[in-house]
Amino acid sequence: MASRTSPTVRRRRLAREMRQLRSRSGKAPKEAAQYAGIALATLYRIENASHAPKPADIIALCRFYGLGEHETDAMALLARQGRQRGWWHKYGDVLKPGFDVYVGLEEEASTIKSYHQEIIGGLMQTPDYTRAVLRADLDVQDEDEIERTIAVRAERQRRAFAEDGHLEIWAIVQEAALRLQVGGPAVMRAQLEHLHELSRRQVFLQVLPFSAGAHPSMSTGFYILGFPHPSDTDVAYIEHKTGGLYLEQVDEVSTYARVLDQLKARALGPDESRALIKDVRNEMR
Repeated sequence: MASRTSPTVRRRRLAREMRQLRSRSGKAPKEAAQYAGIALATLYRIENASHAPKPADIIALCRFYGLGEHETDAMALLARQGRQRGWWHKYGDVLKPGFDVYVGLEEEASTIKSYHQEIIGGLMQTPDYTRAVLRADLDVQDEDEIERTIAVRAERQRRAFAEDGHLEIWAIVQEAALRLQVGGPAVMRAQLEHLHELSRRQVFLQVLPFSAGAHPSMSTGFYILGFPHPSDTDVAYIEHKTGGLYLEQVDEVSTYARVLDQLKARALGPDESRALIKDVRNEMR
C-alpha cells in the first residue's frame, strides 16, 4: 500500500530517535545543548516533538552523540521533512487546539481504529450532519468558519478514502449515534444512508447495540492510529471539549487496544450492523 509523508509523524519519529541517541551516548542534556549551541529547553522540545528543529542543530547533536555520516544524513532528512507545512495548516484558524496534531498523524496513518458514542466519526460524516453538530456547540462558529471546518473534514475524507488504499479504517459506533436525530430526520436519513454505503465499500463498521449492556468504554470514545513505518509506534487519541489527549506509552495504548477488542466482540458483525443501520434509517420520520 502507498503511504504519505506527514511533518507531524516525521517530527515524532525524529524526537524518539534523538531521545534514544542521547540515552545511548550517555551524554547529559545540558552538555548536548551546549555543544549544539541551542537552549536546553529547545533540546527538550526536540525530544518531545513539540519543535521543528533546524537540520543544522540535528546534525550537531548527532555528531556529539557519535553518529556516523549516513545515519546523521537520515536524521537531518527527518528534520527537513518535519519543517514542512501540511495541507491542514491553512485551516489553523478553525481547528480545535491541538487537533492539527491529530490531522497530521492521520495523514500518514495506515490504520485507524475507533469507538464512537453519541456522534458519528468525522471521517464518516455528511456535510449537513457536520453543520448540525457545529451549530449545536456552545462556542458556535459563524457560517464562514463552519464552512471552513467542513472543508477540512471533506479534505480529510477525500485523502482517507483515496483509491491508493493507504488507510484501513475500522469503526465501532454505539447505537445511540444512529438514533440521535442530529439535524432532524432528513439529515439523519442521508447520514445513515452514507454510513451504510461506507460500510459496504471503505469502512469495516460494527454497531454496538443497546442490548450489549455495560462495557469497558462507557465514559469515552477514542481512536488508535497505526503507521506503516515500524519505528512509528501506535498512538491513542481521546478528544474532549477543549482539546485532545495523545497517549503514546506502550502500556497506555495497549489498554485501549484491549478495550477495543472487547467492544468488537460485543458489537454486531458488519452484515448485522448494516441491517440495523438500514432499519433505523427506515424508521426516521
